[in-house]
Amino acid sequence: MFNDIAGKYDFLNHFLSLGIDKGWRKKAIKEIQKVQPRQILDVATGTGDLAIAAMAANPEKITGIDIADQMLEVGRKKIAEKNLAGTITLQNGDSAALPFANDSFDAVMCAYGVRNFEHLEAGLKEMCRVMRPGGKLAVLEFSHPTRFPVKQLFRFYSRYILPALGKIVSRHSRAYTYLPESVEAFPEGERLVKILTQCGFKSAKARPLTFGITTLYTATK
Repeated sequence: MFNDIAGKYDFLNHFLSLGIDKGWRKKAIKEIQKVQPRQILDVATGTGDLAIAAMAANPEKITGIDIADQMLEVGRKKIAEKNLAGTITLQNGDSAALPFANDSFDAVMCAYGVRNFEHLEAGLKEMCRVMRPGGKLAVLEFSHPTRFPVKQLFRFYSRYILPALGKIVSRHSRAYTYLPESVEAFPEGERLVKILTQCGFKSAKARPLTFGITTLYTATK
């Protein structure tokens, strides 16, 4: 599915979020900057938007992994155009079996990919394993606003407007109905905080952003 929409993925991300997604990524990067990371891992990197944003942390190396090869190809072109290939490397990899040694990274991050893990706990445990003690985790995921009228407006937008626009632009009948369905099934907020703790992370926190449309999860090891 993600391979099929790779060519339109960036445009739709920015268009359907009204560009707010860029600010969400900046907030995630500010969190990992607190540990002055030299080595950063971006899990489910997709087209590399978060990896590119992480250049603001001035790392030595950023590694992005994803299982969708077409998404990675789009990301590599963007990275080459920005002359960042010396710092950012994208490779095919499975979140449930990360091809890295224990304690390899100062920071591990993921934007809107955790809810797509086939095995959530396995993926989170792997992210914890490859992060060094004292390292920083930053995860962005969609969530549900709870306040009126944002709750009602967001529900209508995600169920009707977003799938319709996504289908027209991407020409994929399933991709943008999958998004609200996956958000609905995802264990957000304090439920995910508890799961992060069970997977080995410490000081896990959930910080709602933009009325709770998205949530920034942070933790240490």
